[in-house]
Order: sequence, then C-alpha cells, then structure tokens
Amino acid sequence: MRAFNTILVAAAIMAFAATGLAQEENVCLTCHGEQGLTTTNAKGEEVSIYVDHKQYSGSIHGELGCTDCHTDLVDTEETGAHDVPVEPVDCSLCHADESEVYATSIHGQLLGMGDTDVPNCASCHGKHNILPATDPNSTVNKFNLMYTCAKCHQNKKMQDKRQMGDPDALPRFYESVHAKGLLRDGLIVAPSCNDCHGSHDIQQSSNPASPVNRRNVYKTCGVCHTKVEGTYRSSIHGQLVAEGDQRGPVCTDCHESHRIISPEGTTYKQYSDERCGHCHEQQLERYRETFHGKAMALGATKVAACYDCHGYHDITRTEDPSSPINPANKVKTCAKCHEGANKGFASYITHANHMDRKNYPQLFYAFWCMTILLVSVFLFFGLHTLLWLVRSVALFLRDSKSFRQAKTNVLRDELAYTRFTPIQRMLHVLLIISFITLAVTGLPLKFFYAHWAGTLMGVLGGVEIANYLHRTAAVILVAVFAVHVINLLRKFIPQLKTIKDPQTGRFTFKALLGYMFRPDSLIPHWRDVRDFWNHQLWFFGKGEKPRFERWTYWEKFDYFAVFWGVVIIGGSGLIMWFPIFFTTFLPGWVINVALIIHSDEALLAAGFIFTFHFFNVHFRIEKFPMDTVVFSGKMSKAELIEERGKWYDRLSDSGQLETIRSGDEWDSWRPIAKTFGFLAFGTGILLALGIFGAMAVRLIIN
Repeated sequence: MRAFNTILVAAAIMAFAATGLAQEENVCLTCHGEQGLTTTNAKGEEVSIYVDHKQYSGSIHGELGCTDCHTDLVDTEETGAHDVPVEPVDCSLCHADESEVYATSIHGQLLGMGDTDVPNCASCHGKHNILPATDPNSTVNKFNLMYTCAKCHQNKKMQDKRQMGDPDALPRFYESVHAKGLLRDGLIVAPSCNDCHGSHDIQQSSNPASPVNRRNVYKTCGVCHTKVEGTYRSSIHGQLVAEGDQRGPVCTDCHESHRIISPEGTTYKQYSDERCGHCHEQQLERYRETFHGKAMALGATKVAACYDCHGYHDITRTEDPSSPINPANKVKTCAKCHEGANKGFASYITHANHMDRKNYPQLFYAFWCMTILLVSVFLFFGLHTLLWLVRSVALFLRDSKSFRQAKTNVLRDELAYTRFTPIQRMLHVLLIISFITLAVTGLPLKFFYAHWAGTLMGVLGGVEIANYLHRTAAVILVAVFAVHVINLLRKFIPQLKTIKDPQTGRFTFKALLGYMFRPDSLIPHWRDVRDFWNHQLWFFGKGEKPRFERWTYWEKFDYFAVFWGVVIIGGSGLIMWFPIFFTTFLPGWVINVALIIHSDEALLAAGFIFTFHFFNVHFRIEKFPMDTVVFSGKMSKAELIEERGKWYDRLSDSGQLETIRSGDEWDSWRPIAKTFGFLAFGTGILLALGIFGAMAVRLIIN
C-alpha cells in the first residue's frame, strides 16, 4: 500500500512540473512563438528571437523550461515580460566539464579576451534545436560537422579578418578519400573535423598540445592507421621527427592535411612525386630528366614513382640493409617492373646530374659534346639560311617581275627529266612517314613540361601507345636505311669490275677514288667547297650564283646527316629499348648516356629538318609552297637549267640528257602526293614552333 502511495505522489509531482513547464512555455511563446520577431544584438545586428515550439520540444532540452537556461528571467516566468536584454546562456551550469575544456581551447581563449566573433556553444550546437551528436540531424553529427565548421572557416569576411589557416580546407576535404568515405559511402569510421582537431579542446596547430601539431600528427593519424604509424616510427622520416628535426616529414607533408588522395587513384603517383619534391627538390629535378619522370609528367601511371623504389612509410637510408635501394637490394627492386634485371641494369644512375663533372664525368662530357654539336649546327645553318633568305628577298624586291616569270617558266615547262627513281621516291616517302611519327611521339617526352606536349600525348592515346608507335616508326626507318644501303651495294658491286686504271687496265685505289668522287656521287668533293664559297659570295652580291651539279653541298650534308642520325639515334635507341641486354656487358651509366645522346640528336634532327631543310626545299621564294620533285621524281627543263646548270651541261654534252626524259605519269597522282606532302610539311612546322616555344619558355624560367 505504501509503495502505491509513493507512485501516486511521484506522478502528481511530475504532472505539476509538466503543467508548470507548459504554462512557462505558453507565456514565453506568446511573443517568441511569433515568426519574424527580431531584436538588435550587442553588435548592432538584427537577429531573430523566434522560437519554433515543435523544434524545441523535439530537442535534447525539450523537457527543460525556458528559465532553466535563461536564469536571469526567473522572476519573469509568470508574466513573461522583461525590459532588459537577455543575458547569454551559461551552459557550464550543466556542462561544467565541457565548458572547462572549451575555456582552454583557442576558441575559448579568444572568447575570454572579448572576441565575440569566435564560436561559442550555440554556434556549433544550436540554440533551441540542439540534438544529440548521434542524431543524423544534429549540427555536430559526424556527417554534418564539416558544414558547421565551414560556417566560420569558409566565411570570407572571417577569413579576411582572422587570416585563419587553410581558407580552402572544406573544398579540399571534399576531394579527399576521407570525405568520400564519409559522405559517399557513409562510413562512420571515416574521420570528420573533430577526429583530427578535437571538439571542445581545439588548439592551433602551432600549439604542442594540438593533435595536429607536427610532433603529434602521426599519432593522430595512427588512431585509425595503426600499422602505418608503427612502420612510420621506424622509418628515417619518423626517426627525424622523434628527434625534433624539422626536416622530418609528417603525414600532412606527404598527404596534405585536408585533400588526402587515395593511393589507388590514377593521379596519386604524380601527386606523390610532387610532395617528395618539396624536400628533395634536386632529386625530383633529376628524376624528371629520366624516362620515368617525363612519362609521369605526361600522364603515364605504369612507370616508377619515388615510392616504387624508395618505399612508402618504411623509407630508410640507402646504407640500411632493409632499404630497397641498398646496393644489395637494387636488382630485386628494379626487377619488380623490369623482369630479368641484372646488376649492370641496377647500376643505372637514377638521380644523376649531367652538369656534375666530378661525380658523373661520362654524363657531363656526353651532354656537352651533344650541346656543342647542336649549337654549332644550328648557328652555322641558321646564318646560312638567313643570308640566303635576305638575298632572295632582295632580288625579289629589286625585280619581282623577272623572279615571278622564272618561277612560271619552271612550272609551265612540260619538258621534264627524271631526278629520282621510283625506289628512291618510295624510300623517301617511308622516310617522311617514319621521321614524322618519331618526332610526333618522341618530342613530347623531350619537352614534357610544355602544355602542347601533354595535349599531343593525349591525342596519341597516352605514353604507352606513343611508345609502340615510336618503336614501330624506328623499325621502319632502319628498314628504309637498310634497303637504301643494299640498293647502293647492289649497284656498286657490279661496278667494281669496271673500275680500272685507263692506262694499265687494272683495278687501283686511284681508280676507286675516281669512281667515288665522280660528278654523280654524293660523297663530298673539293668542288663542293668551291660551290659553298661561291654561294656565300652570291649571298653578299659579290659574284654569280653557282651552277650546281646533280647534288649540291647542302644536299650532301643532309644525306650523310641521315647516316649519322640513324647510327647515333638508332644505336642509343636500341640501348634504351633493350637496356637489360646491353647492361649484361656494359655498365648501367651507358643508359644515362644513351638518353642524353638520343634526346639531343633527335632534337638536332627534328630542328634541322623542320627549319633549314624545309627552307632549302620549300621555303625559298622560288620553291614556295612546296617542291614536289621528291614525289614526282622529275624536274622541268627550265628548273634543271636554273637549279643544276652544271649537271644539265654535263648531260647535254655527253648526250645522256635524253636518257632521263620523264613521262607524264605524275599528273595522275599529283593530288594525293601533294596532300600527303602538305600534311607532313604542316606537322613539321607545328612541331618546330612547339620546339622553339618550349625552349624559349625554359630559358625564360631558368
């Protein structure tokens, strides 16, 4: 019976309290239940003081009366009338522990100094709509907290006034793997702001007590990434941090603080290399000179990044026996990508500086030899081309009518003579195709830092496809070279029987020299020196234009440059294509030297062809816009007399002129050949512009 009475008394007390609460709410809501009710705060801002009864009753404080929090209004709870402004609510009356912690935080300290811009309890938790953090609608729920923090940390006015840390923290966080796990996948284990920065005890990162301070950040990350933390502690990076060495990188140095990228993404390799370069700048610069670095910059992902060789969180010094780049482990490390790697291959110098003569003399001399060759050729032929251009323009301006008439005569003369045989024309077409393909697929790697390089590589389908095309074109070029050499030998060997001294009738070395330096031969002769000198005199108006033989001195240079180029570029290319084979009997630095030679010789070849050769063949006023002889194989009589007068005279005097008379088969495929020619010509011009543009940018930057 006594128990029953106790229950009745308790129920009566609860009913009375509920009645009192309801009466208090009704009194306060008489005014505060009116939408649009506002007042002016201490800052002079108009703020709403409307209270949504339904929202409040559903909050965590829904069972409390208004004066339980607004204690300064206890005397007005019956009438609800008050003339003085409401005092700020003191949450510490119920939440003493949290308030004590908050007072020590950066927010609390600033608030204690009178700064009213910093967040207080209501700024994060709300006022009359406070919900438990576990409630999905709570402003401090894990899935909503970032938006609550962003109210201040993404506020432009607040940013400008406070100069707070990272103004792009929230946008960067949206890009991170953490945000994707939290917002996209709904993983409660994915971190939100408070997991790293704390909740009521937030401190500046410079504060040693802050969980995101450099000395503590790996411990904070280690709460979730437990094994990684243990591995990191034993690494050279972790050891440096433990010793207080500022050079030691922590998690946020490599992964950033908010925009943490998934290591499984396609961009992670490029991103990781850039982060490593923040500390290892010189090593990154040297790495970018390798095929790995250039391909990486152009979007390739199946090449080695820094961590593929050095490790991830377990990076140790080279002399450490556990290091993957320790001499005892390098072969195994290289073999992860390069099957069959050997000791010679592993001795390839990955971060070699070709400007360091003391440590890398072989690279230093290879680089300077190629540089001197490249610069000297470009200077010589650049001056030669400039003088020729100026002379041609001067003659055109002096008597443009005669100049145009001579060109018209060349084009309209129907009497034509064969200059190139069908096999020569076919080989030249294949040479054009292979060379253009090699340039298009190779130059983007040379100038990987130029915007056009990435665009062109994208058009080609990426670095891997470009590599296949490049090697296919190289095989075609070597095949063209081989067929040409075989064709030369096929003609030369039968001639050996006819190479005899006229007096003795026997084969002699003198007779062989006479055959090799005959007028039709492409081998340079003293007459080429005379032609060159007389040509220079003509440039300056000091003599007549030379009457050239079948081959001019610049054509002979072009011809033997192909021989030189195929041997040098082809040989170095083979070493780069099959490095494991060649390093079975050659040291690894040969690969470094091959890269220098291949790259610079290719630049020399492409730059020369697309500028000086194009000028000699196409750009000259008398040839513009294109000399089609390489496709048609024939020259008109007027052109033959004008361009190769000495050859015409020799053929005419010997009665051989009629033997090279040409038919009219050219007209049937002229459109196709000219279209192909203009495509190749245009591609070369664009590449030349890209080359010189990229070189100019690099010179300006350096």
